[in-house]
Amino acid sequence: MEDGEFLMQRSDFKNYKEKFVSATKKVLKTEHSENLDEAAFPAYSNPNLLMSFLFWERLYRVIQYVEKRGNLNAALDFGCGSGVMLPFLSQHATKVIAVDIDLEPLRRLEKYIAFDKKVQFLESFTDIPRQSLDLIIALDVLEHVDDLEKVLAQLSSLLTPSGEIIISGPTESILYKLGRFIAGPTYSGDYHVRNIYDIQDITDKYLNVRKLATLFYPIPLFLIFTGRAD
Repeated sequence: MEDGEFLMQRSDFKNYKEKFVSATKKVLKTEHSENLDEAAFPAYSNPNLLMSFLFWERLYRVIQYVEKRGNLNAALDFGCGSGVMLPFLSQHATKVIAVDIDLEPLRRLEKYIAFDKKVQFLESFTDIPRQSLDLIIALDVLEHVDDLEKVLAQLSSLLTPSGEIIISGPTESILYKLGRFIAGPTYSGDYHVRNIYDIQDITDKYLNVRKLATLFYPIPLFLIFTGRAD
């Protein structure tokens, strides 16, 4: 693939989305637990069209950006949750690592989604060699991390000299909290320990930060940014 050539158009993304929405709904029909909530199962299968668009649009923006980079040697999905980005990463990276402290939600989804055999599932990233990753994605996960400065220092050390991390997260603004309240108790966010602006400030200590997208002006609910060593 040449730089700038998008393989996944809106119609392709719609099919990608519908496959995961169907799978998460099937899982939630048999079980609804806290770990599934934290893995964003209810968010990605939300019947509210506006909320569904908001959650999935973040992924589409990241997908478009990653496709501009071309093929990758190694990519890490940090806090992979339900594994929603893994099929896409498997198409663009020779090696894909999926890390989450709780892989059980993903195992539930594997009953309905077949992940590529190249994906390596880990509960920790500490054994990944330094400077071995072209790309790390950390989508809506770092707001959960207590010792974030240590984690970001470790993650940045895993990037190759031209490597990049893509981070997204909620602004935790008043309007964001209002929307979460309207959405119901499943979206309480009690396990969030910081907002995306705090995460951006800490990331800036280790990498060169550049904003990728804000969803959406004039009401910022989520921010996506990148961090590079060069």
